[in-house]
Amino acid sequence: MGATLRALRALVLLLGFYLLSLVLLAALIGIDVLVYGWGHGPLTVKVGFVTVLLAAPVVRGMLMLRTPKGEDGPGIPVTEAAEPRLWALVRELAEAAGTRAPDHILLTGEVNAAVSENPRLLGLLPGPRRLYLGVPLLTGLTEAQLRSVLAHEFGHFTGGDTRLSALVVRGRVQIGRVIGQFHEKADDKVAADRARQERASAKRIAKGRKAKRIDTTGVGATYRTMARIYTAYGRLYLRASLSTARGQEFAADLTAARIAGRDATASALREIPALSASHDFYLESYATLGLQARLLPPRGEFFGGFGRLLTARQPELAELRTQLPEEPAGPYDSHPPIAERVRRIEALPADGRADEATGAALALLTDPARTLAALEDAVLADELLGYPRAAGWEELLDASMATGLSTARTPLHQALTRYTGQPATLSALLDVIDDGRLWRVAEQLPLSEEAAAAKGRAFREFVRPVLRRSLRTMVLAEFSSRSLLHWEFSWTRPATVRLPGWGSQTEDDGPQAALETAVDAAVADHPETTRLRALLPPATQNA
Repeated sequence: MGATLRALRALVLLLGFYLLSLVLLAALIGIDVLVYGWGHGPLTVKVGFVTVLLAAPVVRGMLMLRTPKGEDGPGIPVTEAAEPRLWALVRELAEAAGTRAPDHILLTGEVNAAVSENPRLLGLLPGPRRLYLGVPLLTGLTEAQLRSVLAHEFGHFTGGDTRLSALVVRGRVQIGRVIGQFHEKADDKVAADRARQERASAKRIAKGRKAKRIDTTGVGATYRTMARIYTAYGRLYLRASLSTARGQEFAADLTAARIAGRDATASALREIPALSASHDFYLESYATLGLQARLLPPRGEFFGGFGRLLTARQPELAELRTQLPEEPAGPYDSHPPIAERVRRIEALPADGRADEATGAALALLTDPARTLAALEDAVLADELLGYPRAAGWEELLDASMATGLSTARTPLHQALTRYTGQPATLSALLDVIDDGRLWRVAEQLPLSEEAAAAKGRAFREFVRPVLRRSLRTMVLAEFSSRSLLHWEFSWTRPATVRLPGWGSQTEDDGPQAALETAVDAAVADHPETTRLRALLPPATQNA
């Protein structure tokens, strides 16, 4: 479908919103006429009042005449003087795509690249263009893959996709606004009715009578019915407006293959999902590791550490590149499944460009380290930027784990508190075990129906894993509180705990094995704490 037909479709969909609104307004007016024709009195006034209330959100939605303008998210605007190599590449690729280059480039903290345009007259006249380029994307792509990604985005400019989005966005926002207004009015009506019933119940209680059950079923149903009508059209609108979007993505992929090469385009398509999944994991497991301890990674490492993770986990990345999604992310996702896009590109004839521009895309930046540091200032919240910085990742890990252990409240903590009525401590637990009461404490654990019904050895087998994990955590917390713990940081595996004198590898007869054996003995069928007490600091043993 050409740009003209796509523009016509977008216009028809937008006009459909106005037509639906006019039909609903006509229906409301018709209801008023019918009721007024039947007679006068309170019913006529009430119906007229309700129809006016229902008509107000419809009219407000229709009168939103301006297309909403998107706002730039957090990022670093870069000038041509600051990043000449990046701008030169952008201009080169825009020219190759046969389109006008972006007017602005914004470096962001996401694994993504996107373009936008703010056209005039509903997309009939061009407007300023922006390129949004994620620094984590630059970290993980080669220059050839980046060329493909940018060529793909400029393919959207060539096809007029960004200008047509003005019409689509306008209709989407108008429908969403009307739906939101109806739901808001329904919620307000429910809240008012609930408050009225609560006041009535309070009066009944004050008079010594039984309060009635509060029931708001059906309240606001008229508003929600109107919202459902617009929601139904909204689904149709999204499906129709997105039906050509996937074709636009295929066309942009072909533009990328023509400009950057078949192999670079296919590898970029494979790489981006792997980078996205890796970045999510990195943010959760590394970059935000110290937030509980109110500590940030070293300056520039919040985003800079992502490259270290990618280097260390190449085997896992290679596996992720083969696990391409076969289905769209959702029914309204404008992008076709990555697997299908890759198959189409790899089916193209070889063009002999496999070895082009294999260097890291991040090297296109004048000073990558400075950019990574500046991105933190632009993206992170002011509260986070006020946190102190760790000297290194090892310090960040130690502080995070110490905070986590000091605040840990395991199921065993809760069970011991319920059993003794006192704060749960390791020394108190050891005394309970020595008194032969561990399994009574275990009865206070959160139990499944099957575990609660079990007896004897079967019960012990059900609860032993929870007891073991909880006890080990309590022991480590005791060591941590005395600054006797160290955690071995790694980019390739989970953190490993180390005590003074512990080697980097677990030995069959070493201290780490001794701890595991001692914990096992404490939760055995016939528990004993001798070995565990021998490992603990003296203050704990004598407590």
